[in-house]
Amino acid sequence: MENDCLFCKIINKEIPSDFIYENDRVVVFRDINPQAPLHLLIVPKKHIRSINDITGEDLGFISEMIIIARDMAKKELVAESGYKLFFNVEKGGGQIIFHIHLHLIGGWKQD
Repeated sequence: MENDCLFCKIINKEIPSDFIYENDRVVVFRDINPQAPLHLLIVPKKHIRSINDITGEDLGFISEMIIIARDMAKKELVAESGYKLFFNVEKGGGQIIFHIHLHLIGGWKQD
């Protein structure tokens, strides 16, 4: 754990958050500044600073995060209408919290 990492503090329950999913390696919670009607964050419990810092041993986390995101999209009823998955990487790519996390956004009305 990084001492000043917001997500590490959330994972360790030092900062309250309502997890909508948790297993031994990953947590999922709602973004406090949503960019869509549905905005979830899929976060590994292991502190990995950025996509640029993943190693071969971290590949399991990445695929697990994508599968969990797919399952959360089904649970939140956006799987059929559509959703986006993305990582922000480094400051120039929009990363604000330097603990890798996958965004799941969706829920826009369809015309």
